[in-house]
Amino acid sequence: MKSQAHHNYRQNYSQKSTQWVLFCEFLSSYNAISTTRENINMGKNKDKSTDKELTGSINIGISEDDRIAIADGLSHLLADTYTLYLKTHNFHWNVTGPMFNTLHLMFEAQYMELSLAVDLIAERIRSLGIHAPATYSAYARLTSIPETEGVPKATEMIQLLVEGQEAVTRTARSIFAIVDKASDEPTADLLTQRMQVHEKTAWMLRSLLED
Repeated sequence: MKSQAHHNYRQNYSQKSTQWVLFCEFLSSYNAISTTRENINMGKNKDKSTDKELTGSINIGISEDDRIAIADGLSHLLADTYTLYLKTHNFHWNVTGPMFNTLHLMFEAQYMELSLAVDLIAERIRSLGIHAPATYSAYARLTSIPETEGVPKATEMIQLLVEGQEAVTRTARSIFAIVDKASDEPTADLLTQRMQVHEKTAWMLRSLLED
């Protein structure tokens, strides 16, 4: 029974694995862009000033300042999502105990979903004419999710992932004010979808902690 469930999970995510490979190529290519920008603009308010020079020719019905502000919020969401992806993948690899099979498969489904979300968020930032952050140093600066040291027990892993899912939800919700002001429906739709996923996942994880 467990073997069949594992097979079904892997079959369901075979197509997503291909998309994950494409994301890795995306991340690699943007590493070079972000590193160059950070070196050039060291010591300045580089992210906003540099991108402001790149957005002048874009006319999608959202002002330049609003596009920069929305992209800044989405950059924080991207950093949170990527950080939670790494944490979830870590726990997928390292979980032990009597709930191993259940958590191993659940964490796999969650990190696969997060890997696809990273691409959606980054592409929305690019659609606004801003460079998407794509380095570990940028994510460390932008994320609200702390790194986990060592290998926690299974129940602590679940609690940490609940907190991570809730943190991403709060970050997504914090962007709505500027998105609504700018009538940016595509970003609003993306944020709504992400909040639905994270709130549901947090609930499912939280349920595992109840007696």
